Amino acid sequence: MGPRMKDLQLTASAGKGSPEYAGEEERLLGGDDIENYGKVPEKFRRIQVSVTGMTCAACSNSVESALMSIPGVVKASVALLQNKADVTFDPILVKDEDITNAIEDAGFDADILPEPNSSSTKPHGTRVGQFTIGGMTCAACVNSVESILRKLPGVKRATVALATSLGEVEYDPAVISKDEIVNAIEDAGFEASFVQSSEEDKIMLGVIGISSEMDIQMLEGILSNLKGVRQFYFDHTSRDLEVHFDPELLGSRSLIDGIESESHRKFKFLVKNPYARMSSKDLEESSKMFRLFTASLFLSVPVLLMRVVCPRIPLLYSLILWQCGPFQMGDWLKWALVTVVQFGVGKRFYIAAGRALRNGSTNMDVLVALGTSVSYFYSVYALLYGAITGFWSPTYFETSAMLITFVLLGKYLESLAKGKTSDAIRKLVELTPATATLLVQDRGGKIVGEREIDALLIQPGDVLKVLPGAKMPADGLVVWGSSYVNESMVTGESVPVSKEVDSSVIGGTINLHGSLHIQANKVGSNTVLSQIISLVETAQMSKAPIQKFADFIASIFVPVVITLALLTLLGWYLAGVLGAYPTEWLPGNSNHFVFALMFAISVVVIACPCALGLATPTAVMVATGVGANNGVLIKGGDALERAQKIKHVVFDKTGTLTQGKATVTTAKVFSGMDRGEFLTLVASAEASSEHPLAKAILEYARHFHFLDEPNATKDGQSNRMESNFFGWLLDVSDFTAVPGRGVHCFIDGKQILVGNRKLLTENQVAIPSHVEKFVVELEESARTGILVAYDNNLIGVLGVADPLKREAAVVVEGLMKIGVNPIMVTGDNWRTAQAVAKEVGITDVRAEVMPAGKADVIHSFQKGGSVVAMVGDGINDSPALAAADVGMAIGAGTDIAIEAADYVLMRNNLEDVITAIDLSRKTFTRIRLNYIFAMGYNVVAIPVAAGVLYPSLKIKLPPWVAGACMALSSVTVVCSSLLLRRYRKPRLTTILEITVE
Repeated sequence: MGPRMKDLQLTASAGKGSPEYAGEEERLLGGDDIENYGKVPEKFRRIQVSVTGMTCAACSNSVESALMSIPGVVKASVALLQNKADVTFDPILVKDEDITNAIEDAGFDADILPEPNSSSTKPHGTRVGQFTIGGMTCAACVNSVESILRKLPGVKRATVALATSLGEVEYDPAVISKDEIVNAIEDAGFEASFVQSSEEDKIMLGVIGISSEMDIQMLEGILSNLKGVRQFYFDHTSRDLEVHFDPELLGSRSLIDGIESESHRKFKFLVKNPYARMSSKDLEESSKMFRLFTASLFLSVPVLLMRVVCPRIPLLYSLILWQCGPFQMGDWLKWALVTVVQFGVGKRFYIAAGRALRNGSTNMDVLVALGTSVSYFYSVYALLYGAITGFWSPTYFETSAMLITFVLLGKYLESLAKGKTSDAIRKLVELTPATATLLVQDRGGKIVGEREIDALLIQPGDVLKVLPGAKMPADGLVVWGSSYVNESMVTGESVPVSKEVDSSVIGGTINLHGSLHIQANKVGSNTVLSQIISLVETAQMSKAPIQKFADFIASIFVPVVITLALLTLLGWYLAGVLGAYPTEWLPGNSNHFVFALMFAISVVVIACPCALGLATPTAVMVATGVGANNGVLIKGGDALERAQKIKHVVFDKTGTLTQGKATVTTAKVFSGMDRGEFLTLVASAEASSEHPLAKAILEYARHFHFLDEPNATKDGQSNRMESNFFGWLLDVSDFTAVPGRGVHCFIDGKQILVGNRKLLTENQVAIPSHVEKFVVELEESARTGILVAYDNNLIGVLGVADPLKREAAVVVEGLMKIGVNPIMVTGDNWRTAQAVAKEVGITDVRAEVMPAGKADVIHSFQKGGSVVAMVGDGINDSPALAAADVGMAIGAGTDIAIEAADYVLMRNNLEDVITAIDLSRKTFTRIRLNYIFAMGYNVVAIPVAAGVLYPSLKIKLPPWVAGACMALSSVTVVCSSLLLRRYRKPRLTTILEITVE
């Protein structure tokens, strides 16, 4: 089951956030709109657009007017402060680009924002499909395929990656089907096949038990009647069955069990891993190129030997000079061998060149086909002309043969290099075990047996047994047992993590000690591993802005080279005719035209657009793989390009610089109330809140009430506490959470307030001076003071501390050492914020900032042209993560934060902020070096091939040598990118120049 390429998330959906965290999205849409986001009529689609350049209400009105003037737009609203537009439209009449064009025509910049993720709704209007595309050889091919796809009706977006031979297409299934997309690609002369889409899961099965056409019809009949099966295809040759199904209606194991049951066990199935199949395609491509190369080499070497070696061996030389009909034996042998190479082995170049010309583009295959054809057909002409006239000119069969051989060598080495760049994906695929032990339960939940199943057939809700030393077969929760789990293969964190009942586990991680029973809650495309793989694949397909330059050069490269070759031919020929060089320069029995032609052919074959096309994508591929291995997930080349320019890093405080595990350190009562009664009131008020501070207060109160409970069995104690927990809480009515303030409710008809000074002041509750002094002392010691008022009287204060992460201070210092300015932003009060900032060494602090205001802080730094990164983890950080040039989400944070970010730091370790920046910088240093190799090679090689050095130094490149140089140029670029695989994350001790003894 392939991963979904859209609506990517790495952790379980956190659900609706508490009102305290309502932020920018709520301001833009309103509370009701948040609840109903996406609930538009079936025929309409709703998107959000980032609009920059608005300065006043008149600007927002202009944008709204421009949007409403588009036929098909039914609703448009613009939020000036949030720099966003919310647009509802008919996708049949309006495309995304129509909306952005209208805004840009009004004088503003516009970008479509990702749609909010929801686990309970399906994507509207469009679907994202992934396709394999074969036959692409350079950036010009990529441009051609992208151009064809973007012109198809119903296609919203198309991105094609040369390095992975994959295309990602966003299309409207109501307008165009995936089969029509495949046909369009194949009509253009390329190979294509559908891989997966964003709205369905796919399973590949090897079928055992089919012996006749009747069996096939029986299988198809069963599949047609299974609810949830959307499409299926049976390959008669390989006996493979491909089934696309709705995962909300049908599970993979239910699918197989259903077929086996309906067929009375006639059919048996073997599940095939989709990633393993994609990896096998890489191996097939490498094997195919190696076979073609060895065949060409086997046939070409004798041709080269006849020209270079045989003249020095009298017996062999006399044999090839033996007259056999109109030609010598050597001529017959050369013609026969090279014809097989030219039109047998080299057929792929003619096919690819014809495909490119048919699409109105030119690529490297055009150059190869042109160069080899000129050499071959001139040599044939020279033989026929000699047989007729008796004037024998030299032939250049070896030029054609060796050129094809060297080009195929380059292609083979490229395919090997491309395969190596996918090692990160292969390693992730290999983490998942092949089988799992399913615990069979009766209706009462009692375990009655075990069953070994394929790990790809695990379904949500399955209870699985994991022995010590075994890998977790799926994401889930521990329901029995305790152990330590090594999660380093996913998170990069080397320290084993303790797992108890209700602890979450990640598929592919290793159980170290005790046996565990886990209940699977995420399988297939929803698992962390699958989504990491999907994220890495998506990142490798993305294009960095710098690649636009290479794409432009590639689009004009071949016509320019052909023009230069024609000028070279004309220049040398006219120079010879006019006597500008001596006739001694001409080879034996040659003439000025042939002499000039060889220079022209060398120009054609030495030029290589492949190196330019591979310079960026190969480096991005390696970098995303290296990042994944180091716990840093990168969402694309554009993110890498922005990250290497970061000047400011804005840190959220709670959960980012701090551990996010608030604990109550002080509880002081300022009335005659009993301490236990005070904590009961506060805990009852906070029980309905989702805020982290509320959970800390509840835990503190529970601990106070049950500290002296007798210790029975662990499970018994847990169950008793859970039952007692709700028993001692008081009944609450009219609960309300006030964003940025706290909560208020009624207990026994009396109002209780729990929050900060503003909450109490707004409710006319006086704060005595001695209480204010106590709260100030808390804040100056980096603790947050929570005031409690009951029946309009202040009754007590709680002091809450959130310890700093141990690495926070050294990471801040390390960032300053590498030229990055750290900033802290928090909704906490100034005293607490200043105390925390002082501990970590940050001087620039923005406190008492509401969630939506964090984006404004980022915009203030961006106005100066600086690239700003935001590091956060919560729902309230998502607007800021989206507003920043580079968003970095802590991996343990919420789904929404991860969705909005460009980088995901899986280890929840701030050191990875430095790793992300350092990796980005080194990647783009490598990309620039690749462009120097590619451009420098062509700038130097083409003039040399054209014969610029021949008059003075007698240096010229025979066409077959030019072919060897051309093949090596792209290999040089790929190998340069592969050096990134040696990347090692920077050590803080090195950055800070600390000597460890």
